[in-house]
Amino acid sequence: MGVLTKPHGRSNLVAAAAHQAGAQNLEFIMPDSNGPGTDLSRTRTEVADSWLPGVPGSFLALSSRILSMANRGVPRVKFLRSASHLILDFTECALVELRVWGGDVSYRWRAQNKRPRVYDFELSAGGSDQETACRFEENPVLERICRAVARGDVSRSLRSFTRKGSFWCSDTSKPVSIVPDEVPVLVDVGDSAQPVAVIAFTIDDRSSGLMVLAGGRLGCCTEDEIVRMEELVKTIGQAIADRRAQAALRERVKELACLYSIAQLAGKSRPMDEELLSGVAEQLRVAFQYPDSAAVHVSLDGLVGQAGGWEEGGPTLQTDIAVGTEKRGAILVNYPSPGHEIEIDPFLPEETNLIEAVSRQIALLAERHQAGLEKNRLTEQLRHADRLATIGQISAGLAHELHEPLARVLGFAQLAARASDLPGQVAKDIGRIEKAALHAREVIRKLMLFARQTPPRTDAVSLNELVQDGLFFLEGRCAKNGIELERSLDKGLPDVAADSSQLLQVLVNLVVNAMQAMPHGGRLTIATSCDDDRVRLEVSDTGVGMTDEVRRRLFEPFFTTKDLNEGTGLGLAVVHGIVAAHGGTIEVESTVGVGSRFTVSLPRTADSTDHGNPAGGD
Repeated sequence: MGVLTKPHGRSNLVAAAAHQAGAQNLEFIMPDSNGPGTDLSRTRTEVADSWLPGVPGSFLALSSRILSMANRGVPRVKFLRSASHLILDFTECALVELRVWGGDVSYRWRAQNKRPRVYDFELSAGGSDQETACRFEENPVLERICRAVARGDVSRSLRSFTRKGSFWCSDTSKPVSIVPDEVPVLVDVGDSAQPVAVIAFTIDDRSSGLMVLAGGRLGCCTEDEIVRMEELVKTIGQAIADRRAQAALRERVKELACLYSIAQLAGKSRPMDEELLSGVAEQLRVAFQYPDSAAVHVSLDGLVGQAGGWEEGGPTLQTDIAVGTEKRGAILVNYPSPGHEIEIDPFLPEETNLIEAVSRQIALLAERHQAGLEKNRLTEQLRHADRLATIGQISAGLAHELHEPLARVLGFAQLAARASDLPGQVAKDIGRIEKAALHAREVIRKLMLFARQTPPRTDAVSLNELVQDGLFFLEGRCAKNGIELERSLDKGLPDVAADSSQLLQVLVNLVVNAMQAMPHGGRLTIATSCDDDRVRLEVSDTGVGMTDEVRRRLFEPFFTTKDLNEGTGLGLAVVHGIVAAHGGTIEVESTVGVGSRFTVSLPRTADSTDHGNPAGGD
């Protein structure tokens, strides 16, 4: 692994290349081929012995080695470093530079034959066209040569160009002709008598490149050797194309494997939790170009899944997770500590498409999960409504069957109580019979209300006045039980269309329920408020509160948490029935050990006017 450093002592050629418009630099120092850390298996001595200049077989061996490296599936920077390492060993030149343009990305790669060797990689941000790639702002002559070679617009009759259109100059201290009938010019690359060669190559239908060689043993080469270098450069183009194709295929395979794995995770009917999101994050991490260095963060509705030691910083790729038009989360992939193998722009276009596809999969999974929850909620509501309807029918029948005999029991008990000379114990027993009959009749009346057998009589009702009247009978009981009663009534409250007696029953039932939730005293708050079309009544207590399970069953008939002789379980069911019959809603908020709040919301009358009702309070 190389270490990041700054180059020293660049030639004018190298310095000019560093001023390419819009480029970003990434430079490496690597040990020599026989030093520690090299990724090549052969030393400089072995190269010199087997790859002799002027021997055609040595070019074939070098070409084969470069193609073999391209087929290993290594990242682009590592391939370029290894290939340029071989070229520097073979040519013994001072510098080799590759300029590639076209397609999705353009870049410049430069390798200098120093001790230790220096490698420099630039992704071009200024454009991917030929003109930009051939730019040498501080060396206009070399720029003219590069543009001419890249376009193929050269005069092959000149000695400085080969039959295939490559430029070469064995001694830059002497002028050379680059255009017929023009005065020869010097190709200034900083050092006198330094050789230079510029060779074009094709990668594919969309991409091309140039190789620039300078210095070293190249000055002793003949034109035949430059021609053989042209064959080598063709191999470089083919190797780059092969590496691109293989890299694209590998990334496509990883992408499909990732999407398949995430689909398997989503298809197991598991809940939407952090374990699922962590599984998605791990599949994404493996699918990226540098999985060992990548970190993934997936968030959805407050849930978070991570993989690869996520932390902020480094190059980051991000996309939102949107369910419908609502942003519900995001996917972030980054390289927290990008190593030297990771390019300045390490994310492929396919990887951008991948996280967008995964975000859509997660959004669909969230929609399915949400639909499942909604289905369960609606199913439970349907079951609840069915239970209420069944109980209502039974209650109505029971009420009618019991009403007549109870009326007789009560009537005869009251007649018996009027008899004279009743023994004391008999009189007390008759009183108990009468009290029990009255209680039974009240239960029947509540059953009939629950079963909607008693239609409401609708009038314009002032909720503030109803609260004041209802609390008049309950204040004493509150004080006796150590309960502090507070009122917070909206003075501008409009009327509601309601049956006043039934609304009074709603208030009384809610207040009594709150009092029973505060056996050791507390604070009971009655509040009214309104908005454009609704009037609200809130009854809050500081009592024992209730669990979620109790809150879900709160309005079921005959459901109660009280002891056997302390309640029938009909009070809140009757409240729910009355509120629903008035076109309203009732909501409950409760926390165990903190208290509960019941909010009744009713429609205001269409032609109601604000009342200046006194809203007294404590």
